[in-house]
Amino acid sequence: MDNANDTNVQLVFGLDIGTRNVVGTVGYRDDKDFYAVAQSIREHETRAMLDGQIHNIGRVGRTIGEVKRDLEAQIEQPLTEVCIAAAGRVLRTVTTLVEYEFPEETVVDREHLHTLDLLGIEKAQEILKEKNDTKYKFYCVGYSVVKYYLNDEIFSSLEGHKADKISEDIIVTFLPEDVVDGLYSAVGQAGLEVANMTLEPIAAMNVAIPEAFRMLNIALVDVGAGTSDICITRDGSIVAYGMIPYAGDELTELIVQHYLVDFNTAESMKLASGMEEEVTFSDIMSIEHTIPAKEIWELTKPAVDKIAAEVAEKIKELNAGKSVSATFVVGGGGKIHGFTEVLADKLELPYERVALRGEEVMKNIHFVQEEVRKDPLLVTPIGICLNYYEQKNNFIMVHFNGERIKLYDNNRLTVVDAALQAGFPNEQLFPRRGKAIHFTVNGKSRIARGEPGESAVVEVNGKAASINTPLEPNCYITISPSTEGTRAAYTIEQLEEYISSTITFVVNRKEITCTKFVEVNGSLEPPSYQIAENDVIETRNYYTLGQLAEFMDVEVDKNEEIFVNNRPADMQTLVYENFEIEWSVISYATAPLVPKEPDNVPKTEQPDSLNEEELAEEDSGEKEQMPEEEVRPEALAERKNPAPYEREMPQTAAEGEPRKLLVFVNGRPVRLENKESYVFVDIFDYIDFDLSQSNGRGIVTRVNGADAQYTQPLFDGDRIDIHWKEIEI
Repeated sequence: MDNANDTNVQLVFGLDIGTRNVVGTVGYRDDKDFYAVAQSIREHETRAMLDGQIHNIGRVGRTIGEVKRDLEAQIEQPLTEVCIAAAGRVLRTVTTLVEYEFPEETVVDREHLHTLDLLGIEKAQEILKEKNDTKYKFYCVGYSVVKYYLNDEIFSSLEGHKADKISEDIIVTFLPEDVVDGLYSAVGQAGLEVANMTLEPIAAMNVAIPEAFRMLNIALVDVGAGTSDICITRDGSIVAYGMIPYAGDELTELIVQHYLVDFNTAESMKLASGMEEEVTFSDIMSIEHTIPAKEIWELTKPAVDKIAAEVAEKIKELNAGKSVSATFVVGGGGKIHGFTEVLADKLELPYERVALRGEEVMKNIHFVQEEVRKDPLLVTPIGICLNYYEQKNNFIMVHFNGERIKLYDNNRLTVVDAALQAGFPNEQLFPRRGKAIHFTVNGKSRIARGEPGESAVVEVNGKAASINTPLEPNCYITISPSTEGTRAAYTIEQLEEYISSTITFVVNRKEITCTKFVEVNGSLEPPSYQIAENDVIETRNYYTLGQLAEFMDVEVDKNEEIFVNNRPADMQTLVYENFEIEWSVISYATAPLVPKEPDNVPKTEQPDSLNEEELAEEDSGEKEQMPEEEVRPEALAERKNPAPYEREMPQTAAEGEPRKLLVFVNGRPVRLENKESYVFVDIFDYIDFDLSQSNGRGIVTRVNGADAQYTQPLFDGDRIDIHWKEIEI
């Protein structure tokens, strides 16, 4: 703004463009107080504005020009910039609850809160779009958070807290494009540029209700000529805005019709009735009359009752259906006789709790011109000036993906604000995960998440930027949409239940440990089965004898009797955990099973020709039970070639000669060769298991169902399980 020669401070020009008057104030603020150095008031020559909205831009522009020139003469310097306010006549507000749930407990930072605000604005825009029954295209001009919630509990601040879910009540304010354009055009015709723009209820609130009072449930009513703007405070915040299209002009028009006078004369009569006992006027026939002021009061009483009733009803509507604790009234229309008393009755409040706010709210307002009287009419223009210091707002133009758009500048505009204003889909601003898969495993719900996508590519004036990059007037913004990641892909063999679930049978007195079969939607599926949406997965707790024979790779002699738990059976018989099976084997696809002899029967030596194929096993009950050991892969590599296990390895070859051994690793046969004896760690020389792919995970190892030690010996037929621990879905 311009500098005053006598004060050497920055002057602010505030302009209240009302339905009947244009009120201008020039002043400056120090640390605490505001000093008004010049005032000017002009009435519109004709009814160029109706109900707070400009109808004749040229005439309003001329009136603004008169106020500007008057103020320039008073301060003896030119004025080029002005702060203005839009009336609530076409204001739209949406209050909504928005929430965001984190995938896991997260520490809340400013970025999370900014994202939450954006989600709230987007939701409010959608609500307004659905409810908009007008031809107007509405723009978001501001928002304020009413209340925060942390895991559904009310919190005053969320930043720094851990949360599973954050949410907020947010009030979002909108104005139509043509209202803003009309104000800008009228100001422009007066040779001024808009330095700051706010809303009239906010401007009045800045003066009439100090921040310390806003903890109380208070209503502010700005009664102008065409509209009555309403603002509600509670818990330290402005929680609602509203307006009714009835105000002082309703009373003036009654006087016009009853006394046959023109509108300006009727306006003078209305004002005089509040200050004088008698009112003198001339009608359109040039006949002079003198009447008691009380006569005008009686005439306007029904209209005053109507306006007060509408205001009270709107206050209750905005305040969740109940009255407020107190109401402050500002604006010239509120000075009409009896208005505050009737409003108090409608709100069911004591008269002293509904009052005009004028001189008493201007304790920190100082007028350099001694003749200026502190009046409710000056509350709004001074509030407009103060808003310049509190929140510098303005509309700016930017170019978004080739389209020129207008933004309400709250001094915090970023790329994402332009994207939202242009209707750029919110989901295309942020990386999107591929489609997840929802399924159940043994009755428990599970989800496999898709891969994250790529972020949107943002440029401002041809340079790389982010969605939080601040905007400048006339900048050029381009955004390439974010991408969606690949959809989730998950197989049965990746399930922890498949990896870790086993079932053990006793076959010809030998324990056989098998992986459990898996059913998907009632049908058996292989480990490579790709899990689909809503699949119902169950691990079976049984085998058929035919499936067991297939797992063991043996051909059973079906001409001989088969017994399960000493009862006759066939290949379709179901066998469960620890069932005992006895059958005769014709051939072995890999190696025959040798039954474990009873302790009191000496072992018979097998022919040398069977040494390479037999599956010998120590009874699992004789092995030492070691605790599960989770080892880093690099540590595992260091433990290759360990000291011999303190137990003699059964030998079927000549002492000192290489020996062959057949074991099963993750259900597949593996033959060990070229060593005299074998311990568990040797298995990594014979299988394809990349120890470098740990990604911080440990290895789980088992031999015959028991946790393995890396130095324990291996025997023919041992069943070995090796997998990474804690596979994440």
